[in-house]
Amino acid sequence: MSEGGVEGAKDVELQYLTGFGNEFESEALPGALSRDQNNPRICPYGLYAEQLSGSAFTAPRGHNQRSWLYRIRPSVTHEPFHPLDFPQETLTANFSQGVATPNQLRWWPFSIPQEPIDFVRGLFTICGAGSPAHKEGYAIHVYTCSASMDDSCLANADGDLLIVPQQGELRITTEFGVLAVPPGHIAVVQRGMRFSVALQGGGAARGYVLEVYGGHFQLPDLGPIGANGLAAPRHFESPVAAYEEEPRDFTVLHKFEGELFAATQAFSPFNVVAWTGNYVPYRYDLSKFSPVNSVMRDHPDPSIFTVLTVPSPVPGVAVADFVIFPPRWTVAQNTFRPPYYHRNCMNEFMGLIKGEYEAKQGGFLPGGASLHLCMTPHGPDAPTFETAVGDAAAEQAPARIPDTTLAFMFETNWTPRVTTSALSSPHVDRSYYKCWAGLRSHFDKDRRDPMVAGDKAAPSKVGGIKHGGAPKTVPQGPTAGPLSAQAAQAL
Repeated sequence: MSEGGVEGAKDVELQYLTGFGNEFESEALPGALSRDQNNPRICPYGLYAEQLSGSAFTAPRGHNQRSWLYRIRPSVTHEPFHPLDFPQETLTANFSQGVATPNQLRWWPFSIPQEPIDFVRGLFTICGAGSPAHKEGYAIHVYTCSASMDDSCLANADGDLLIVPQQGELRITTEFGVLAVPPGHIAVVQRGMRFSVALQGGGAARGYVLEVYGGHFQLPDLGPIGANGLAAPRHFESPVAAYEEEPRDFTVLHKFEGELFAATQAFSPFNVVAWTGNYVPYRYDLSKFSPVNSVMRDHPDPSIFTVLTVPSPVPGVAVADFVIFPPRWTVAQNTFRPPYYHRNCMNEFMGLIKGEYEAKQGGFLPGGASLHLCMTPHGPDAPTFETAVGDAAAEQAPARIPDTTLAFMFETNWTPRVTTSALSSPHVDRSYYKCWAGLRSHFDKDRRDPMVAGDKAAPSKVGGIKHGGAPKTVPQGPTAGPLSAQAAQAL
């Protein structure tokens, strides 16, 4: 980026470094990086060297994350922090007073404030589990804001933030450079990175945030899928170095164990002229996701749409997964194509970025949310079911889930407590449970449906219980010898 720095970035096309988990380097002025060492006695241009560590020093090399920043003044130069008088019932990491409920929950779209409210003050905690002090667990928030963060920034000491805009483009300025994040993109700002959110266009924004207290987001393993598919590493983008030099009063907000603190300083924190490392903020365009789907029968599990995951110590179990339900073709035959009815040992928070979700024909709206906790039943509403099974004799033609729809899910392992503010919100849909009230019984013991291709055996009836397939017989009597290979295979 040219010497215009952050201010110049507002009026030019932003540049990015591509890749996921790479060792990057970027400089806004030529020669600002030292080529031989990280911490020279005197840095080029008289800069200060400062390391930002995202993992313990002794973490295995493959998991070790850190970056070196070369800045005009070090971030330690500030007045003492003081706690902010910020209502903990709206932004919190203390879930001991939260509510445990097995009920299905849904919220109408959250209202955008008319008065000037910036990103930080517009954060609203829905639920969470664990503790940032122990670096375990997560929190789920929504944000609604109507003003930019002028002369202020946020550093989150509690964990990494995955930001999902639903309405309004965000311009996220970080110590590493600038990210443009419109709806349909996501951004990840990792623990401790200072950033500021400006609103583009209409001056109003709404979206969702997944905050993880331990570990970092990574790409899921692909297993039998192979080397390609889902989110490609080369489609992730990190900013290039950009800096602000002019002195000005600035407020640094620091989120620490769920509480907000503020300190003032006489310069912008976005004064990094160059940086190098693998601990960086990044964005991703969800339209570049390459989905995998069933091409013959049955509805696959939603885990095949995982974009990012935070693994837990238990193999195959995530602290949190970020899953999307993107535009795609559905072609499975003799299959109930909407998402199946489900009870899950995990917890599912869903949001809608645009359009209509394939399992709900109303009520679940863009900017709203739903939450189904551990083993709470959920699934398609009654109109969706009736439409999907409408004409059983009709051939199922390939169908396209359109580009005008995009839903997502935060799937988590630890069962969260729901904040009292979220449960008492005027946006709670108190009639959500009624969307399943129309699911009537279709059972008819005399009904004989066409056999599924390949299932040639007629049902048998043994002891009043129906079983698929005819009973197997075994030779009896004294003349019966050892079973032949064919007979054994038949059994």
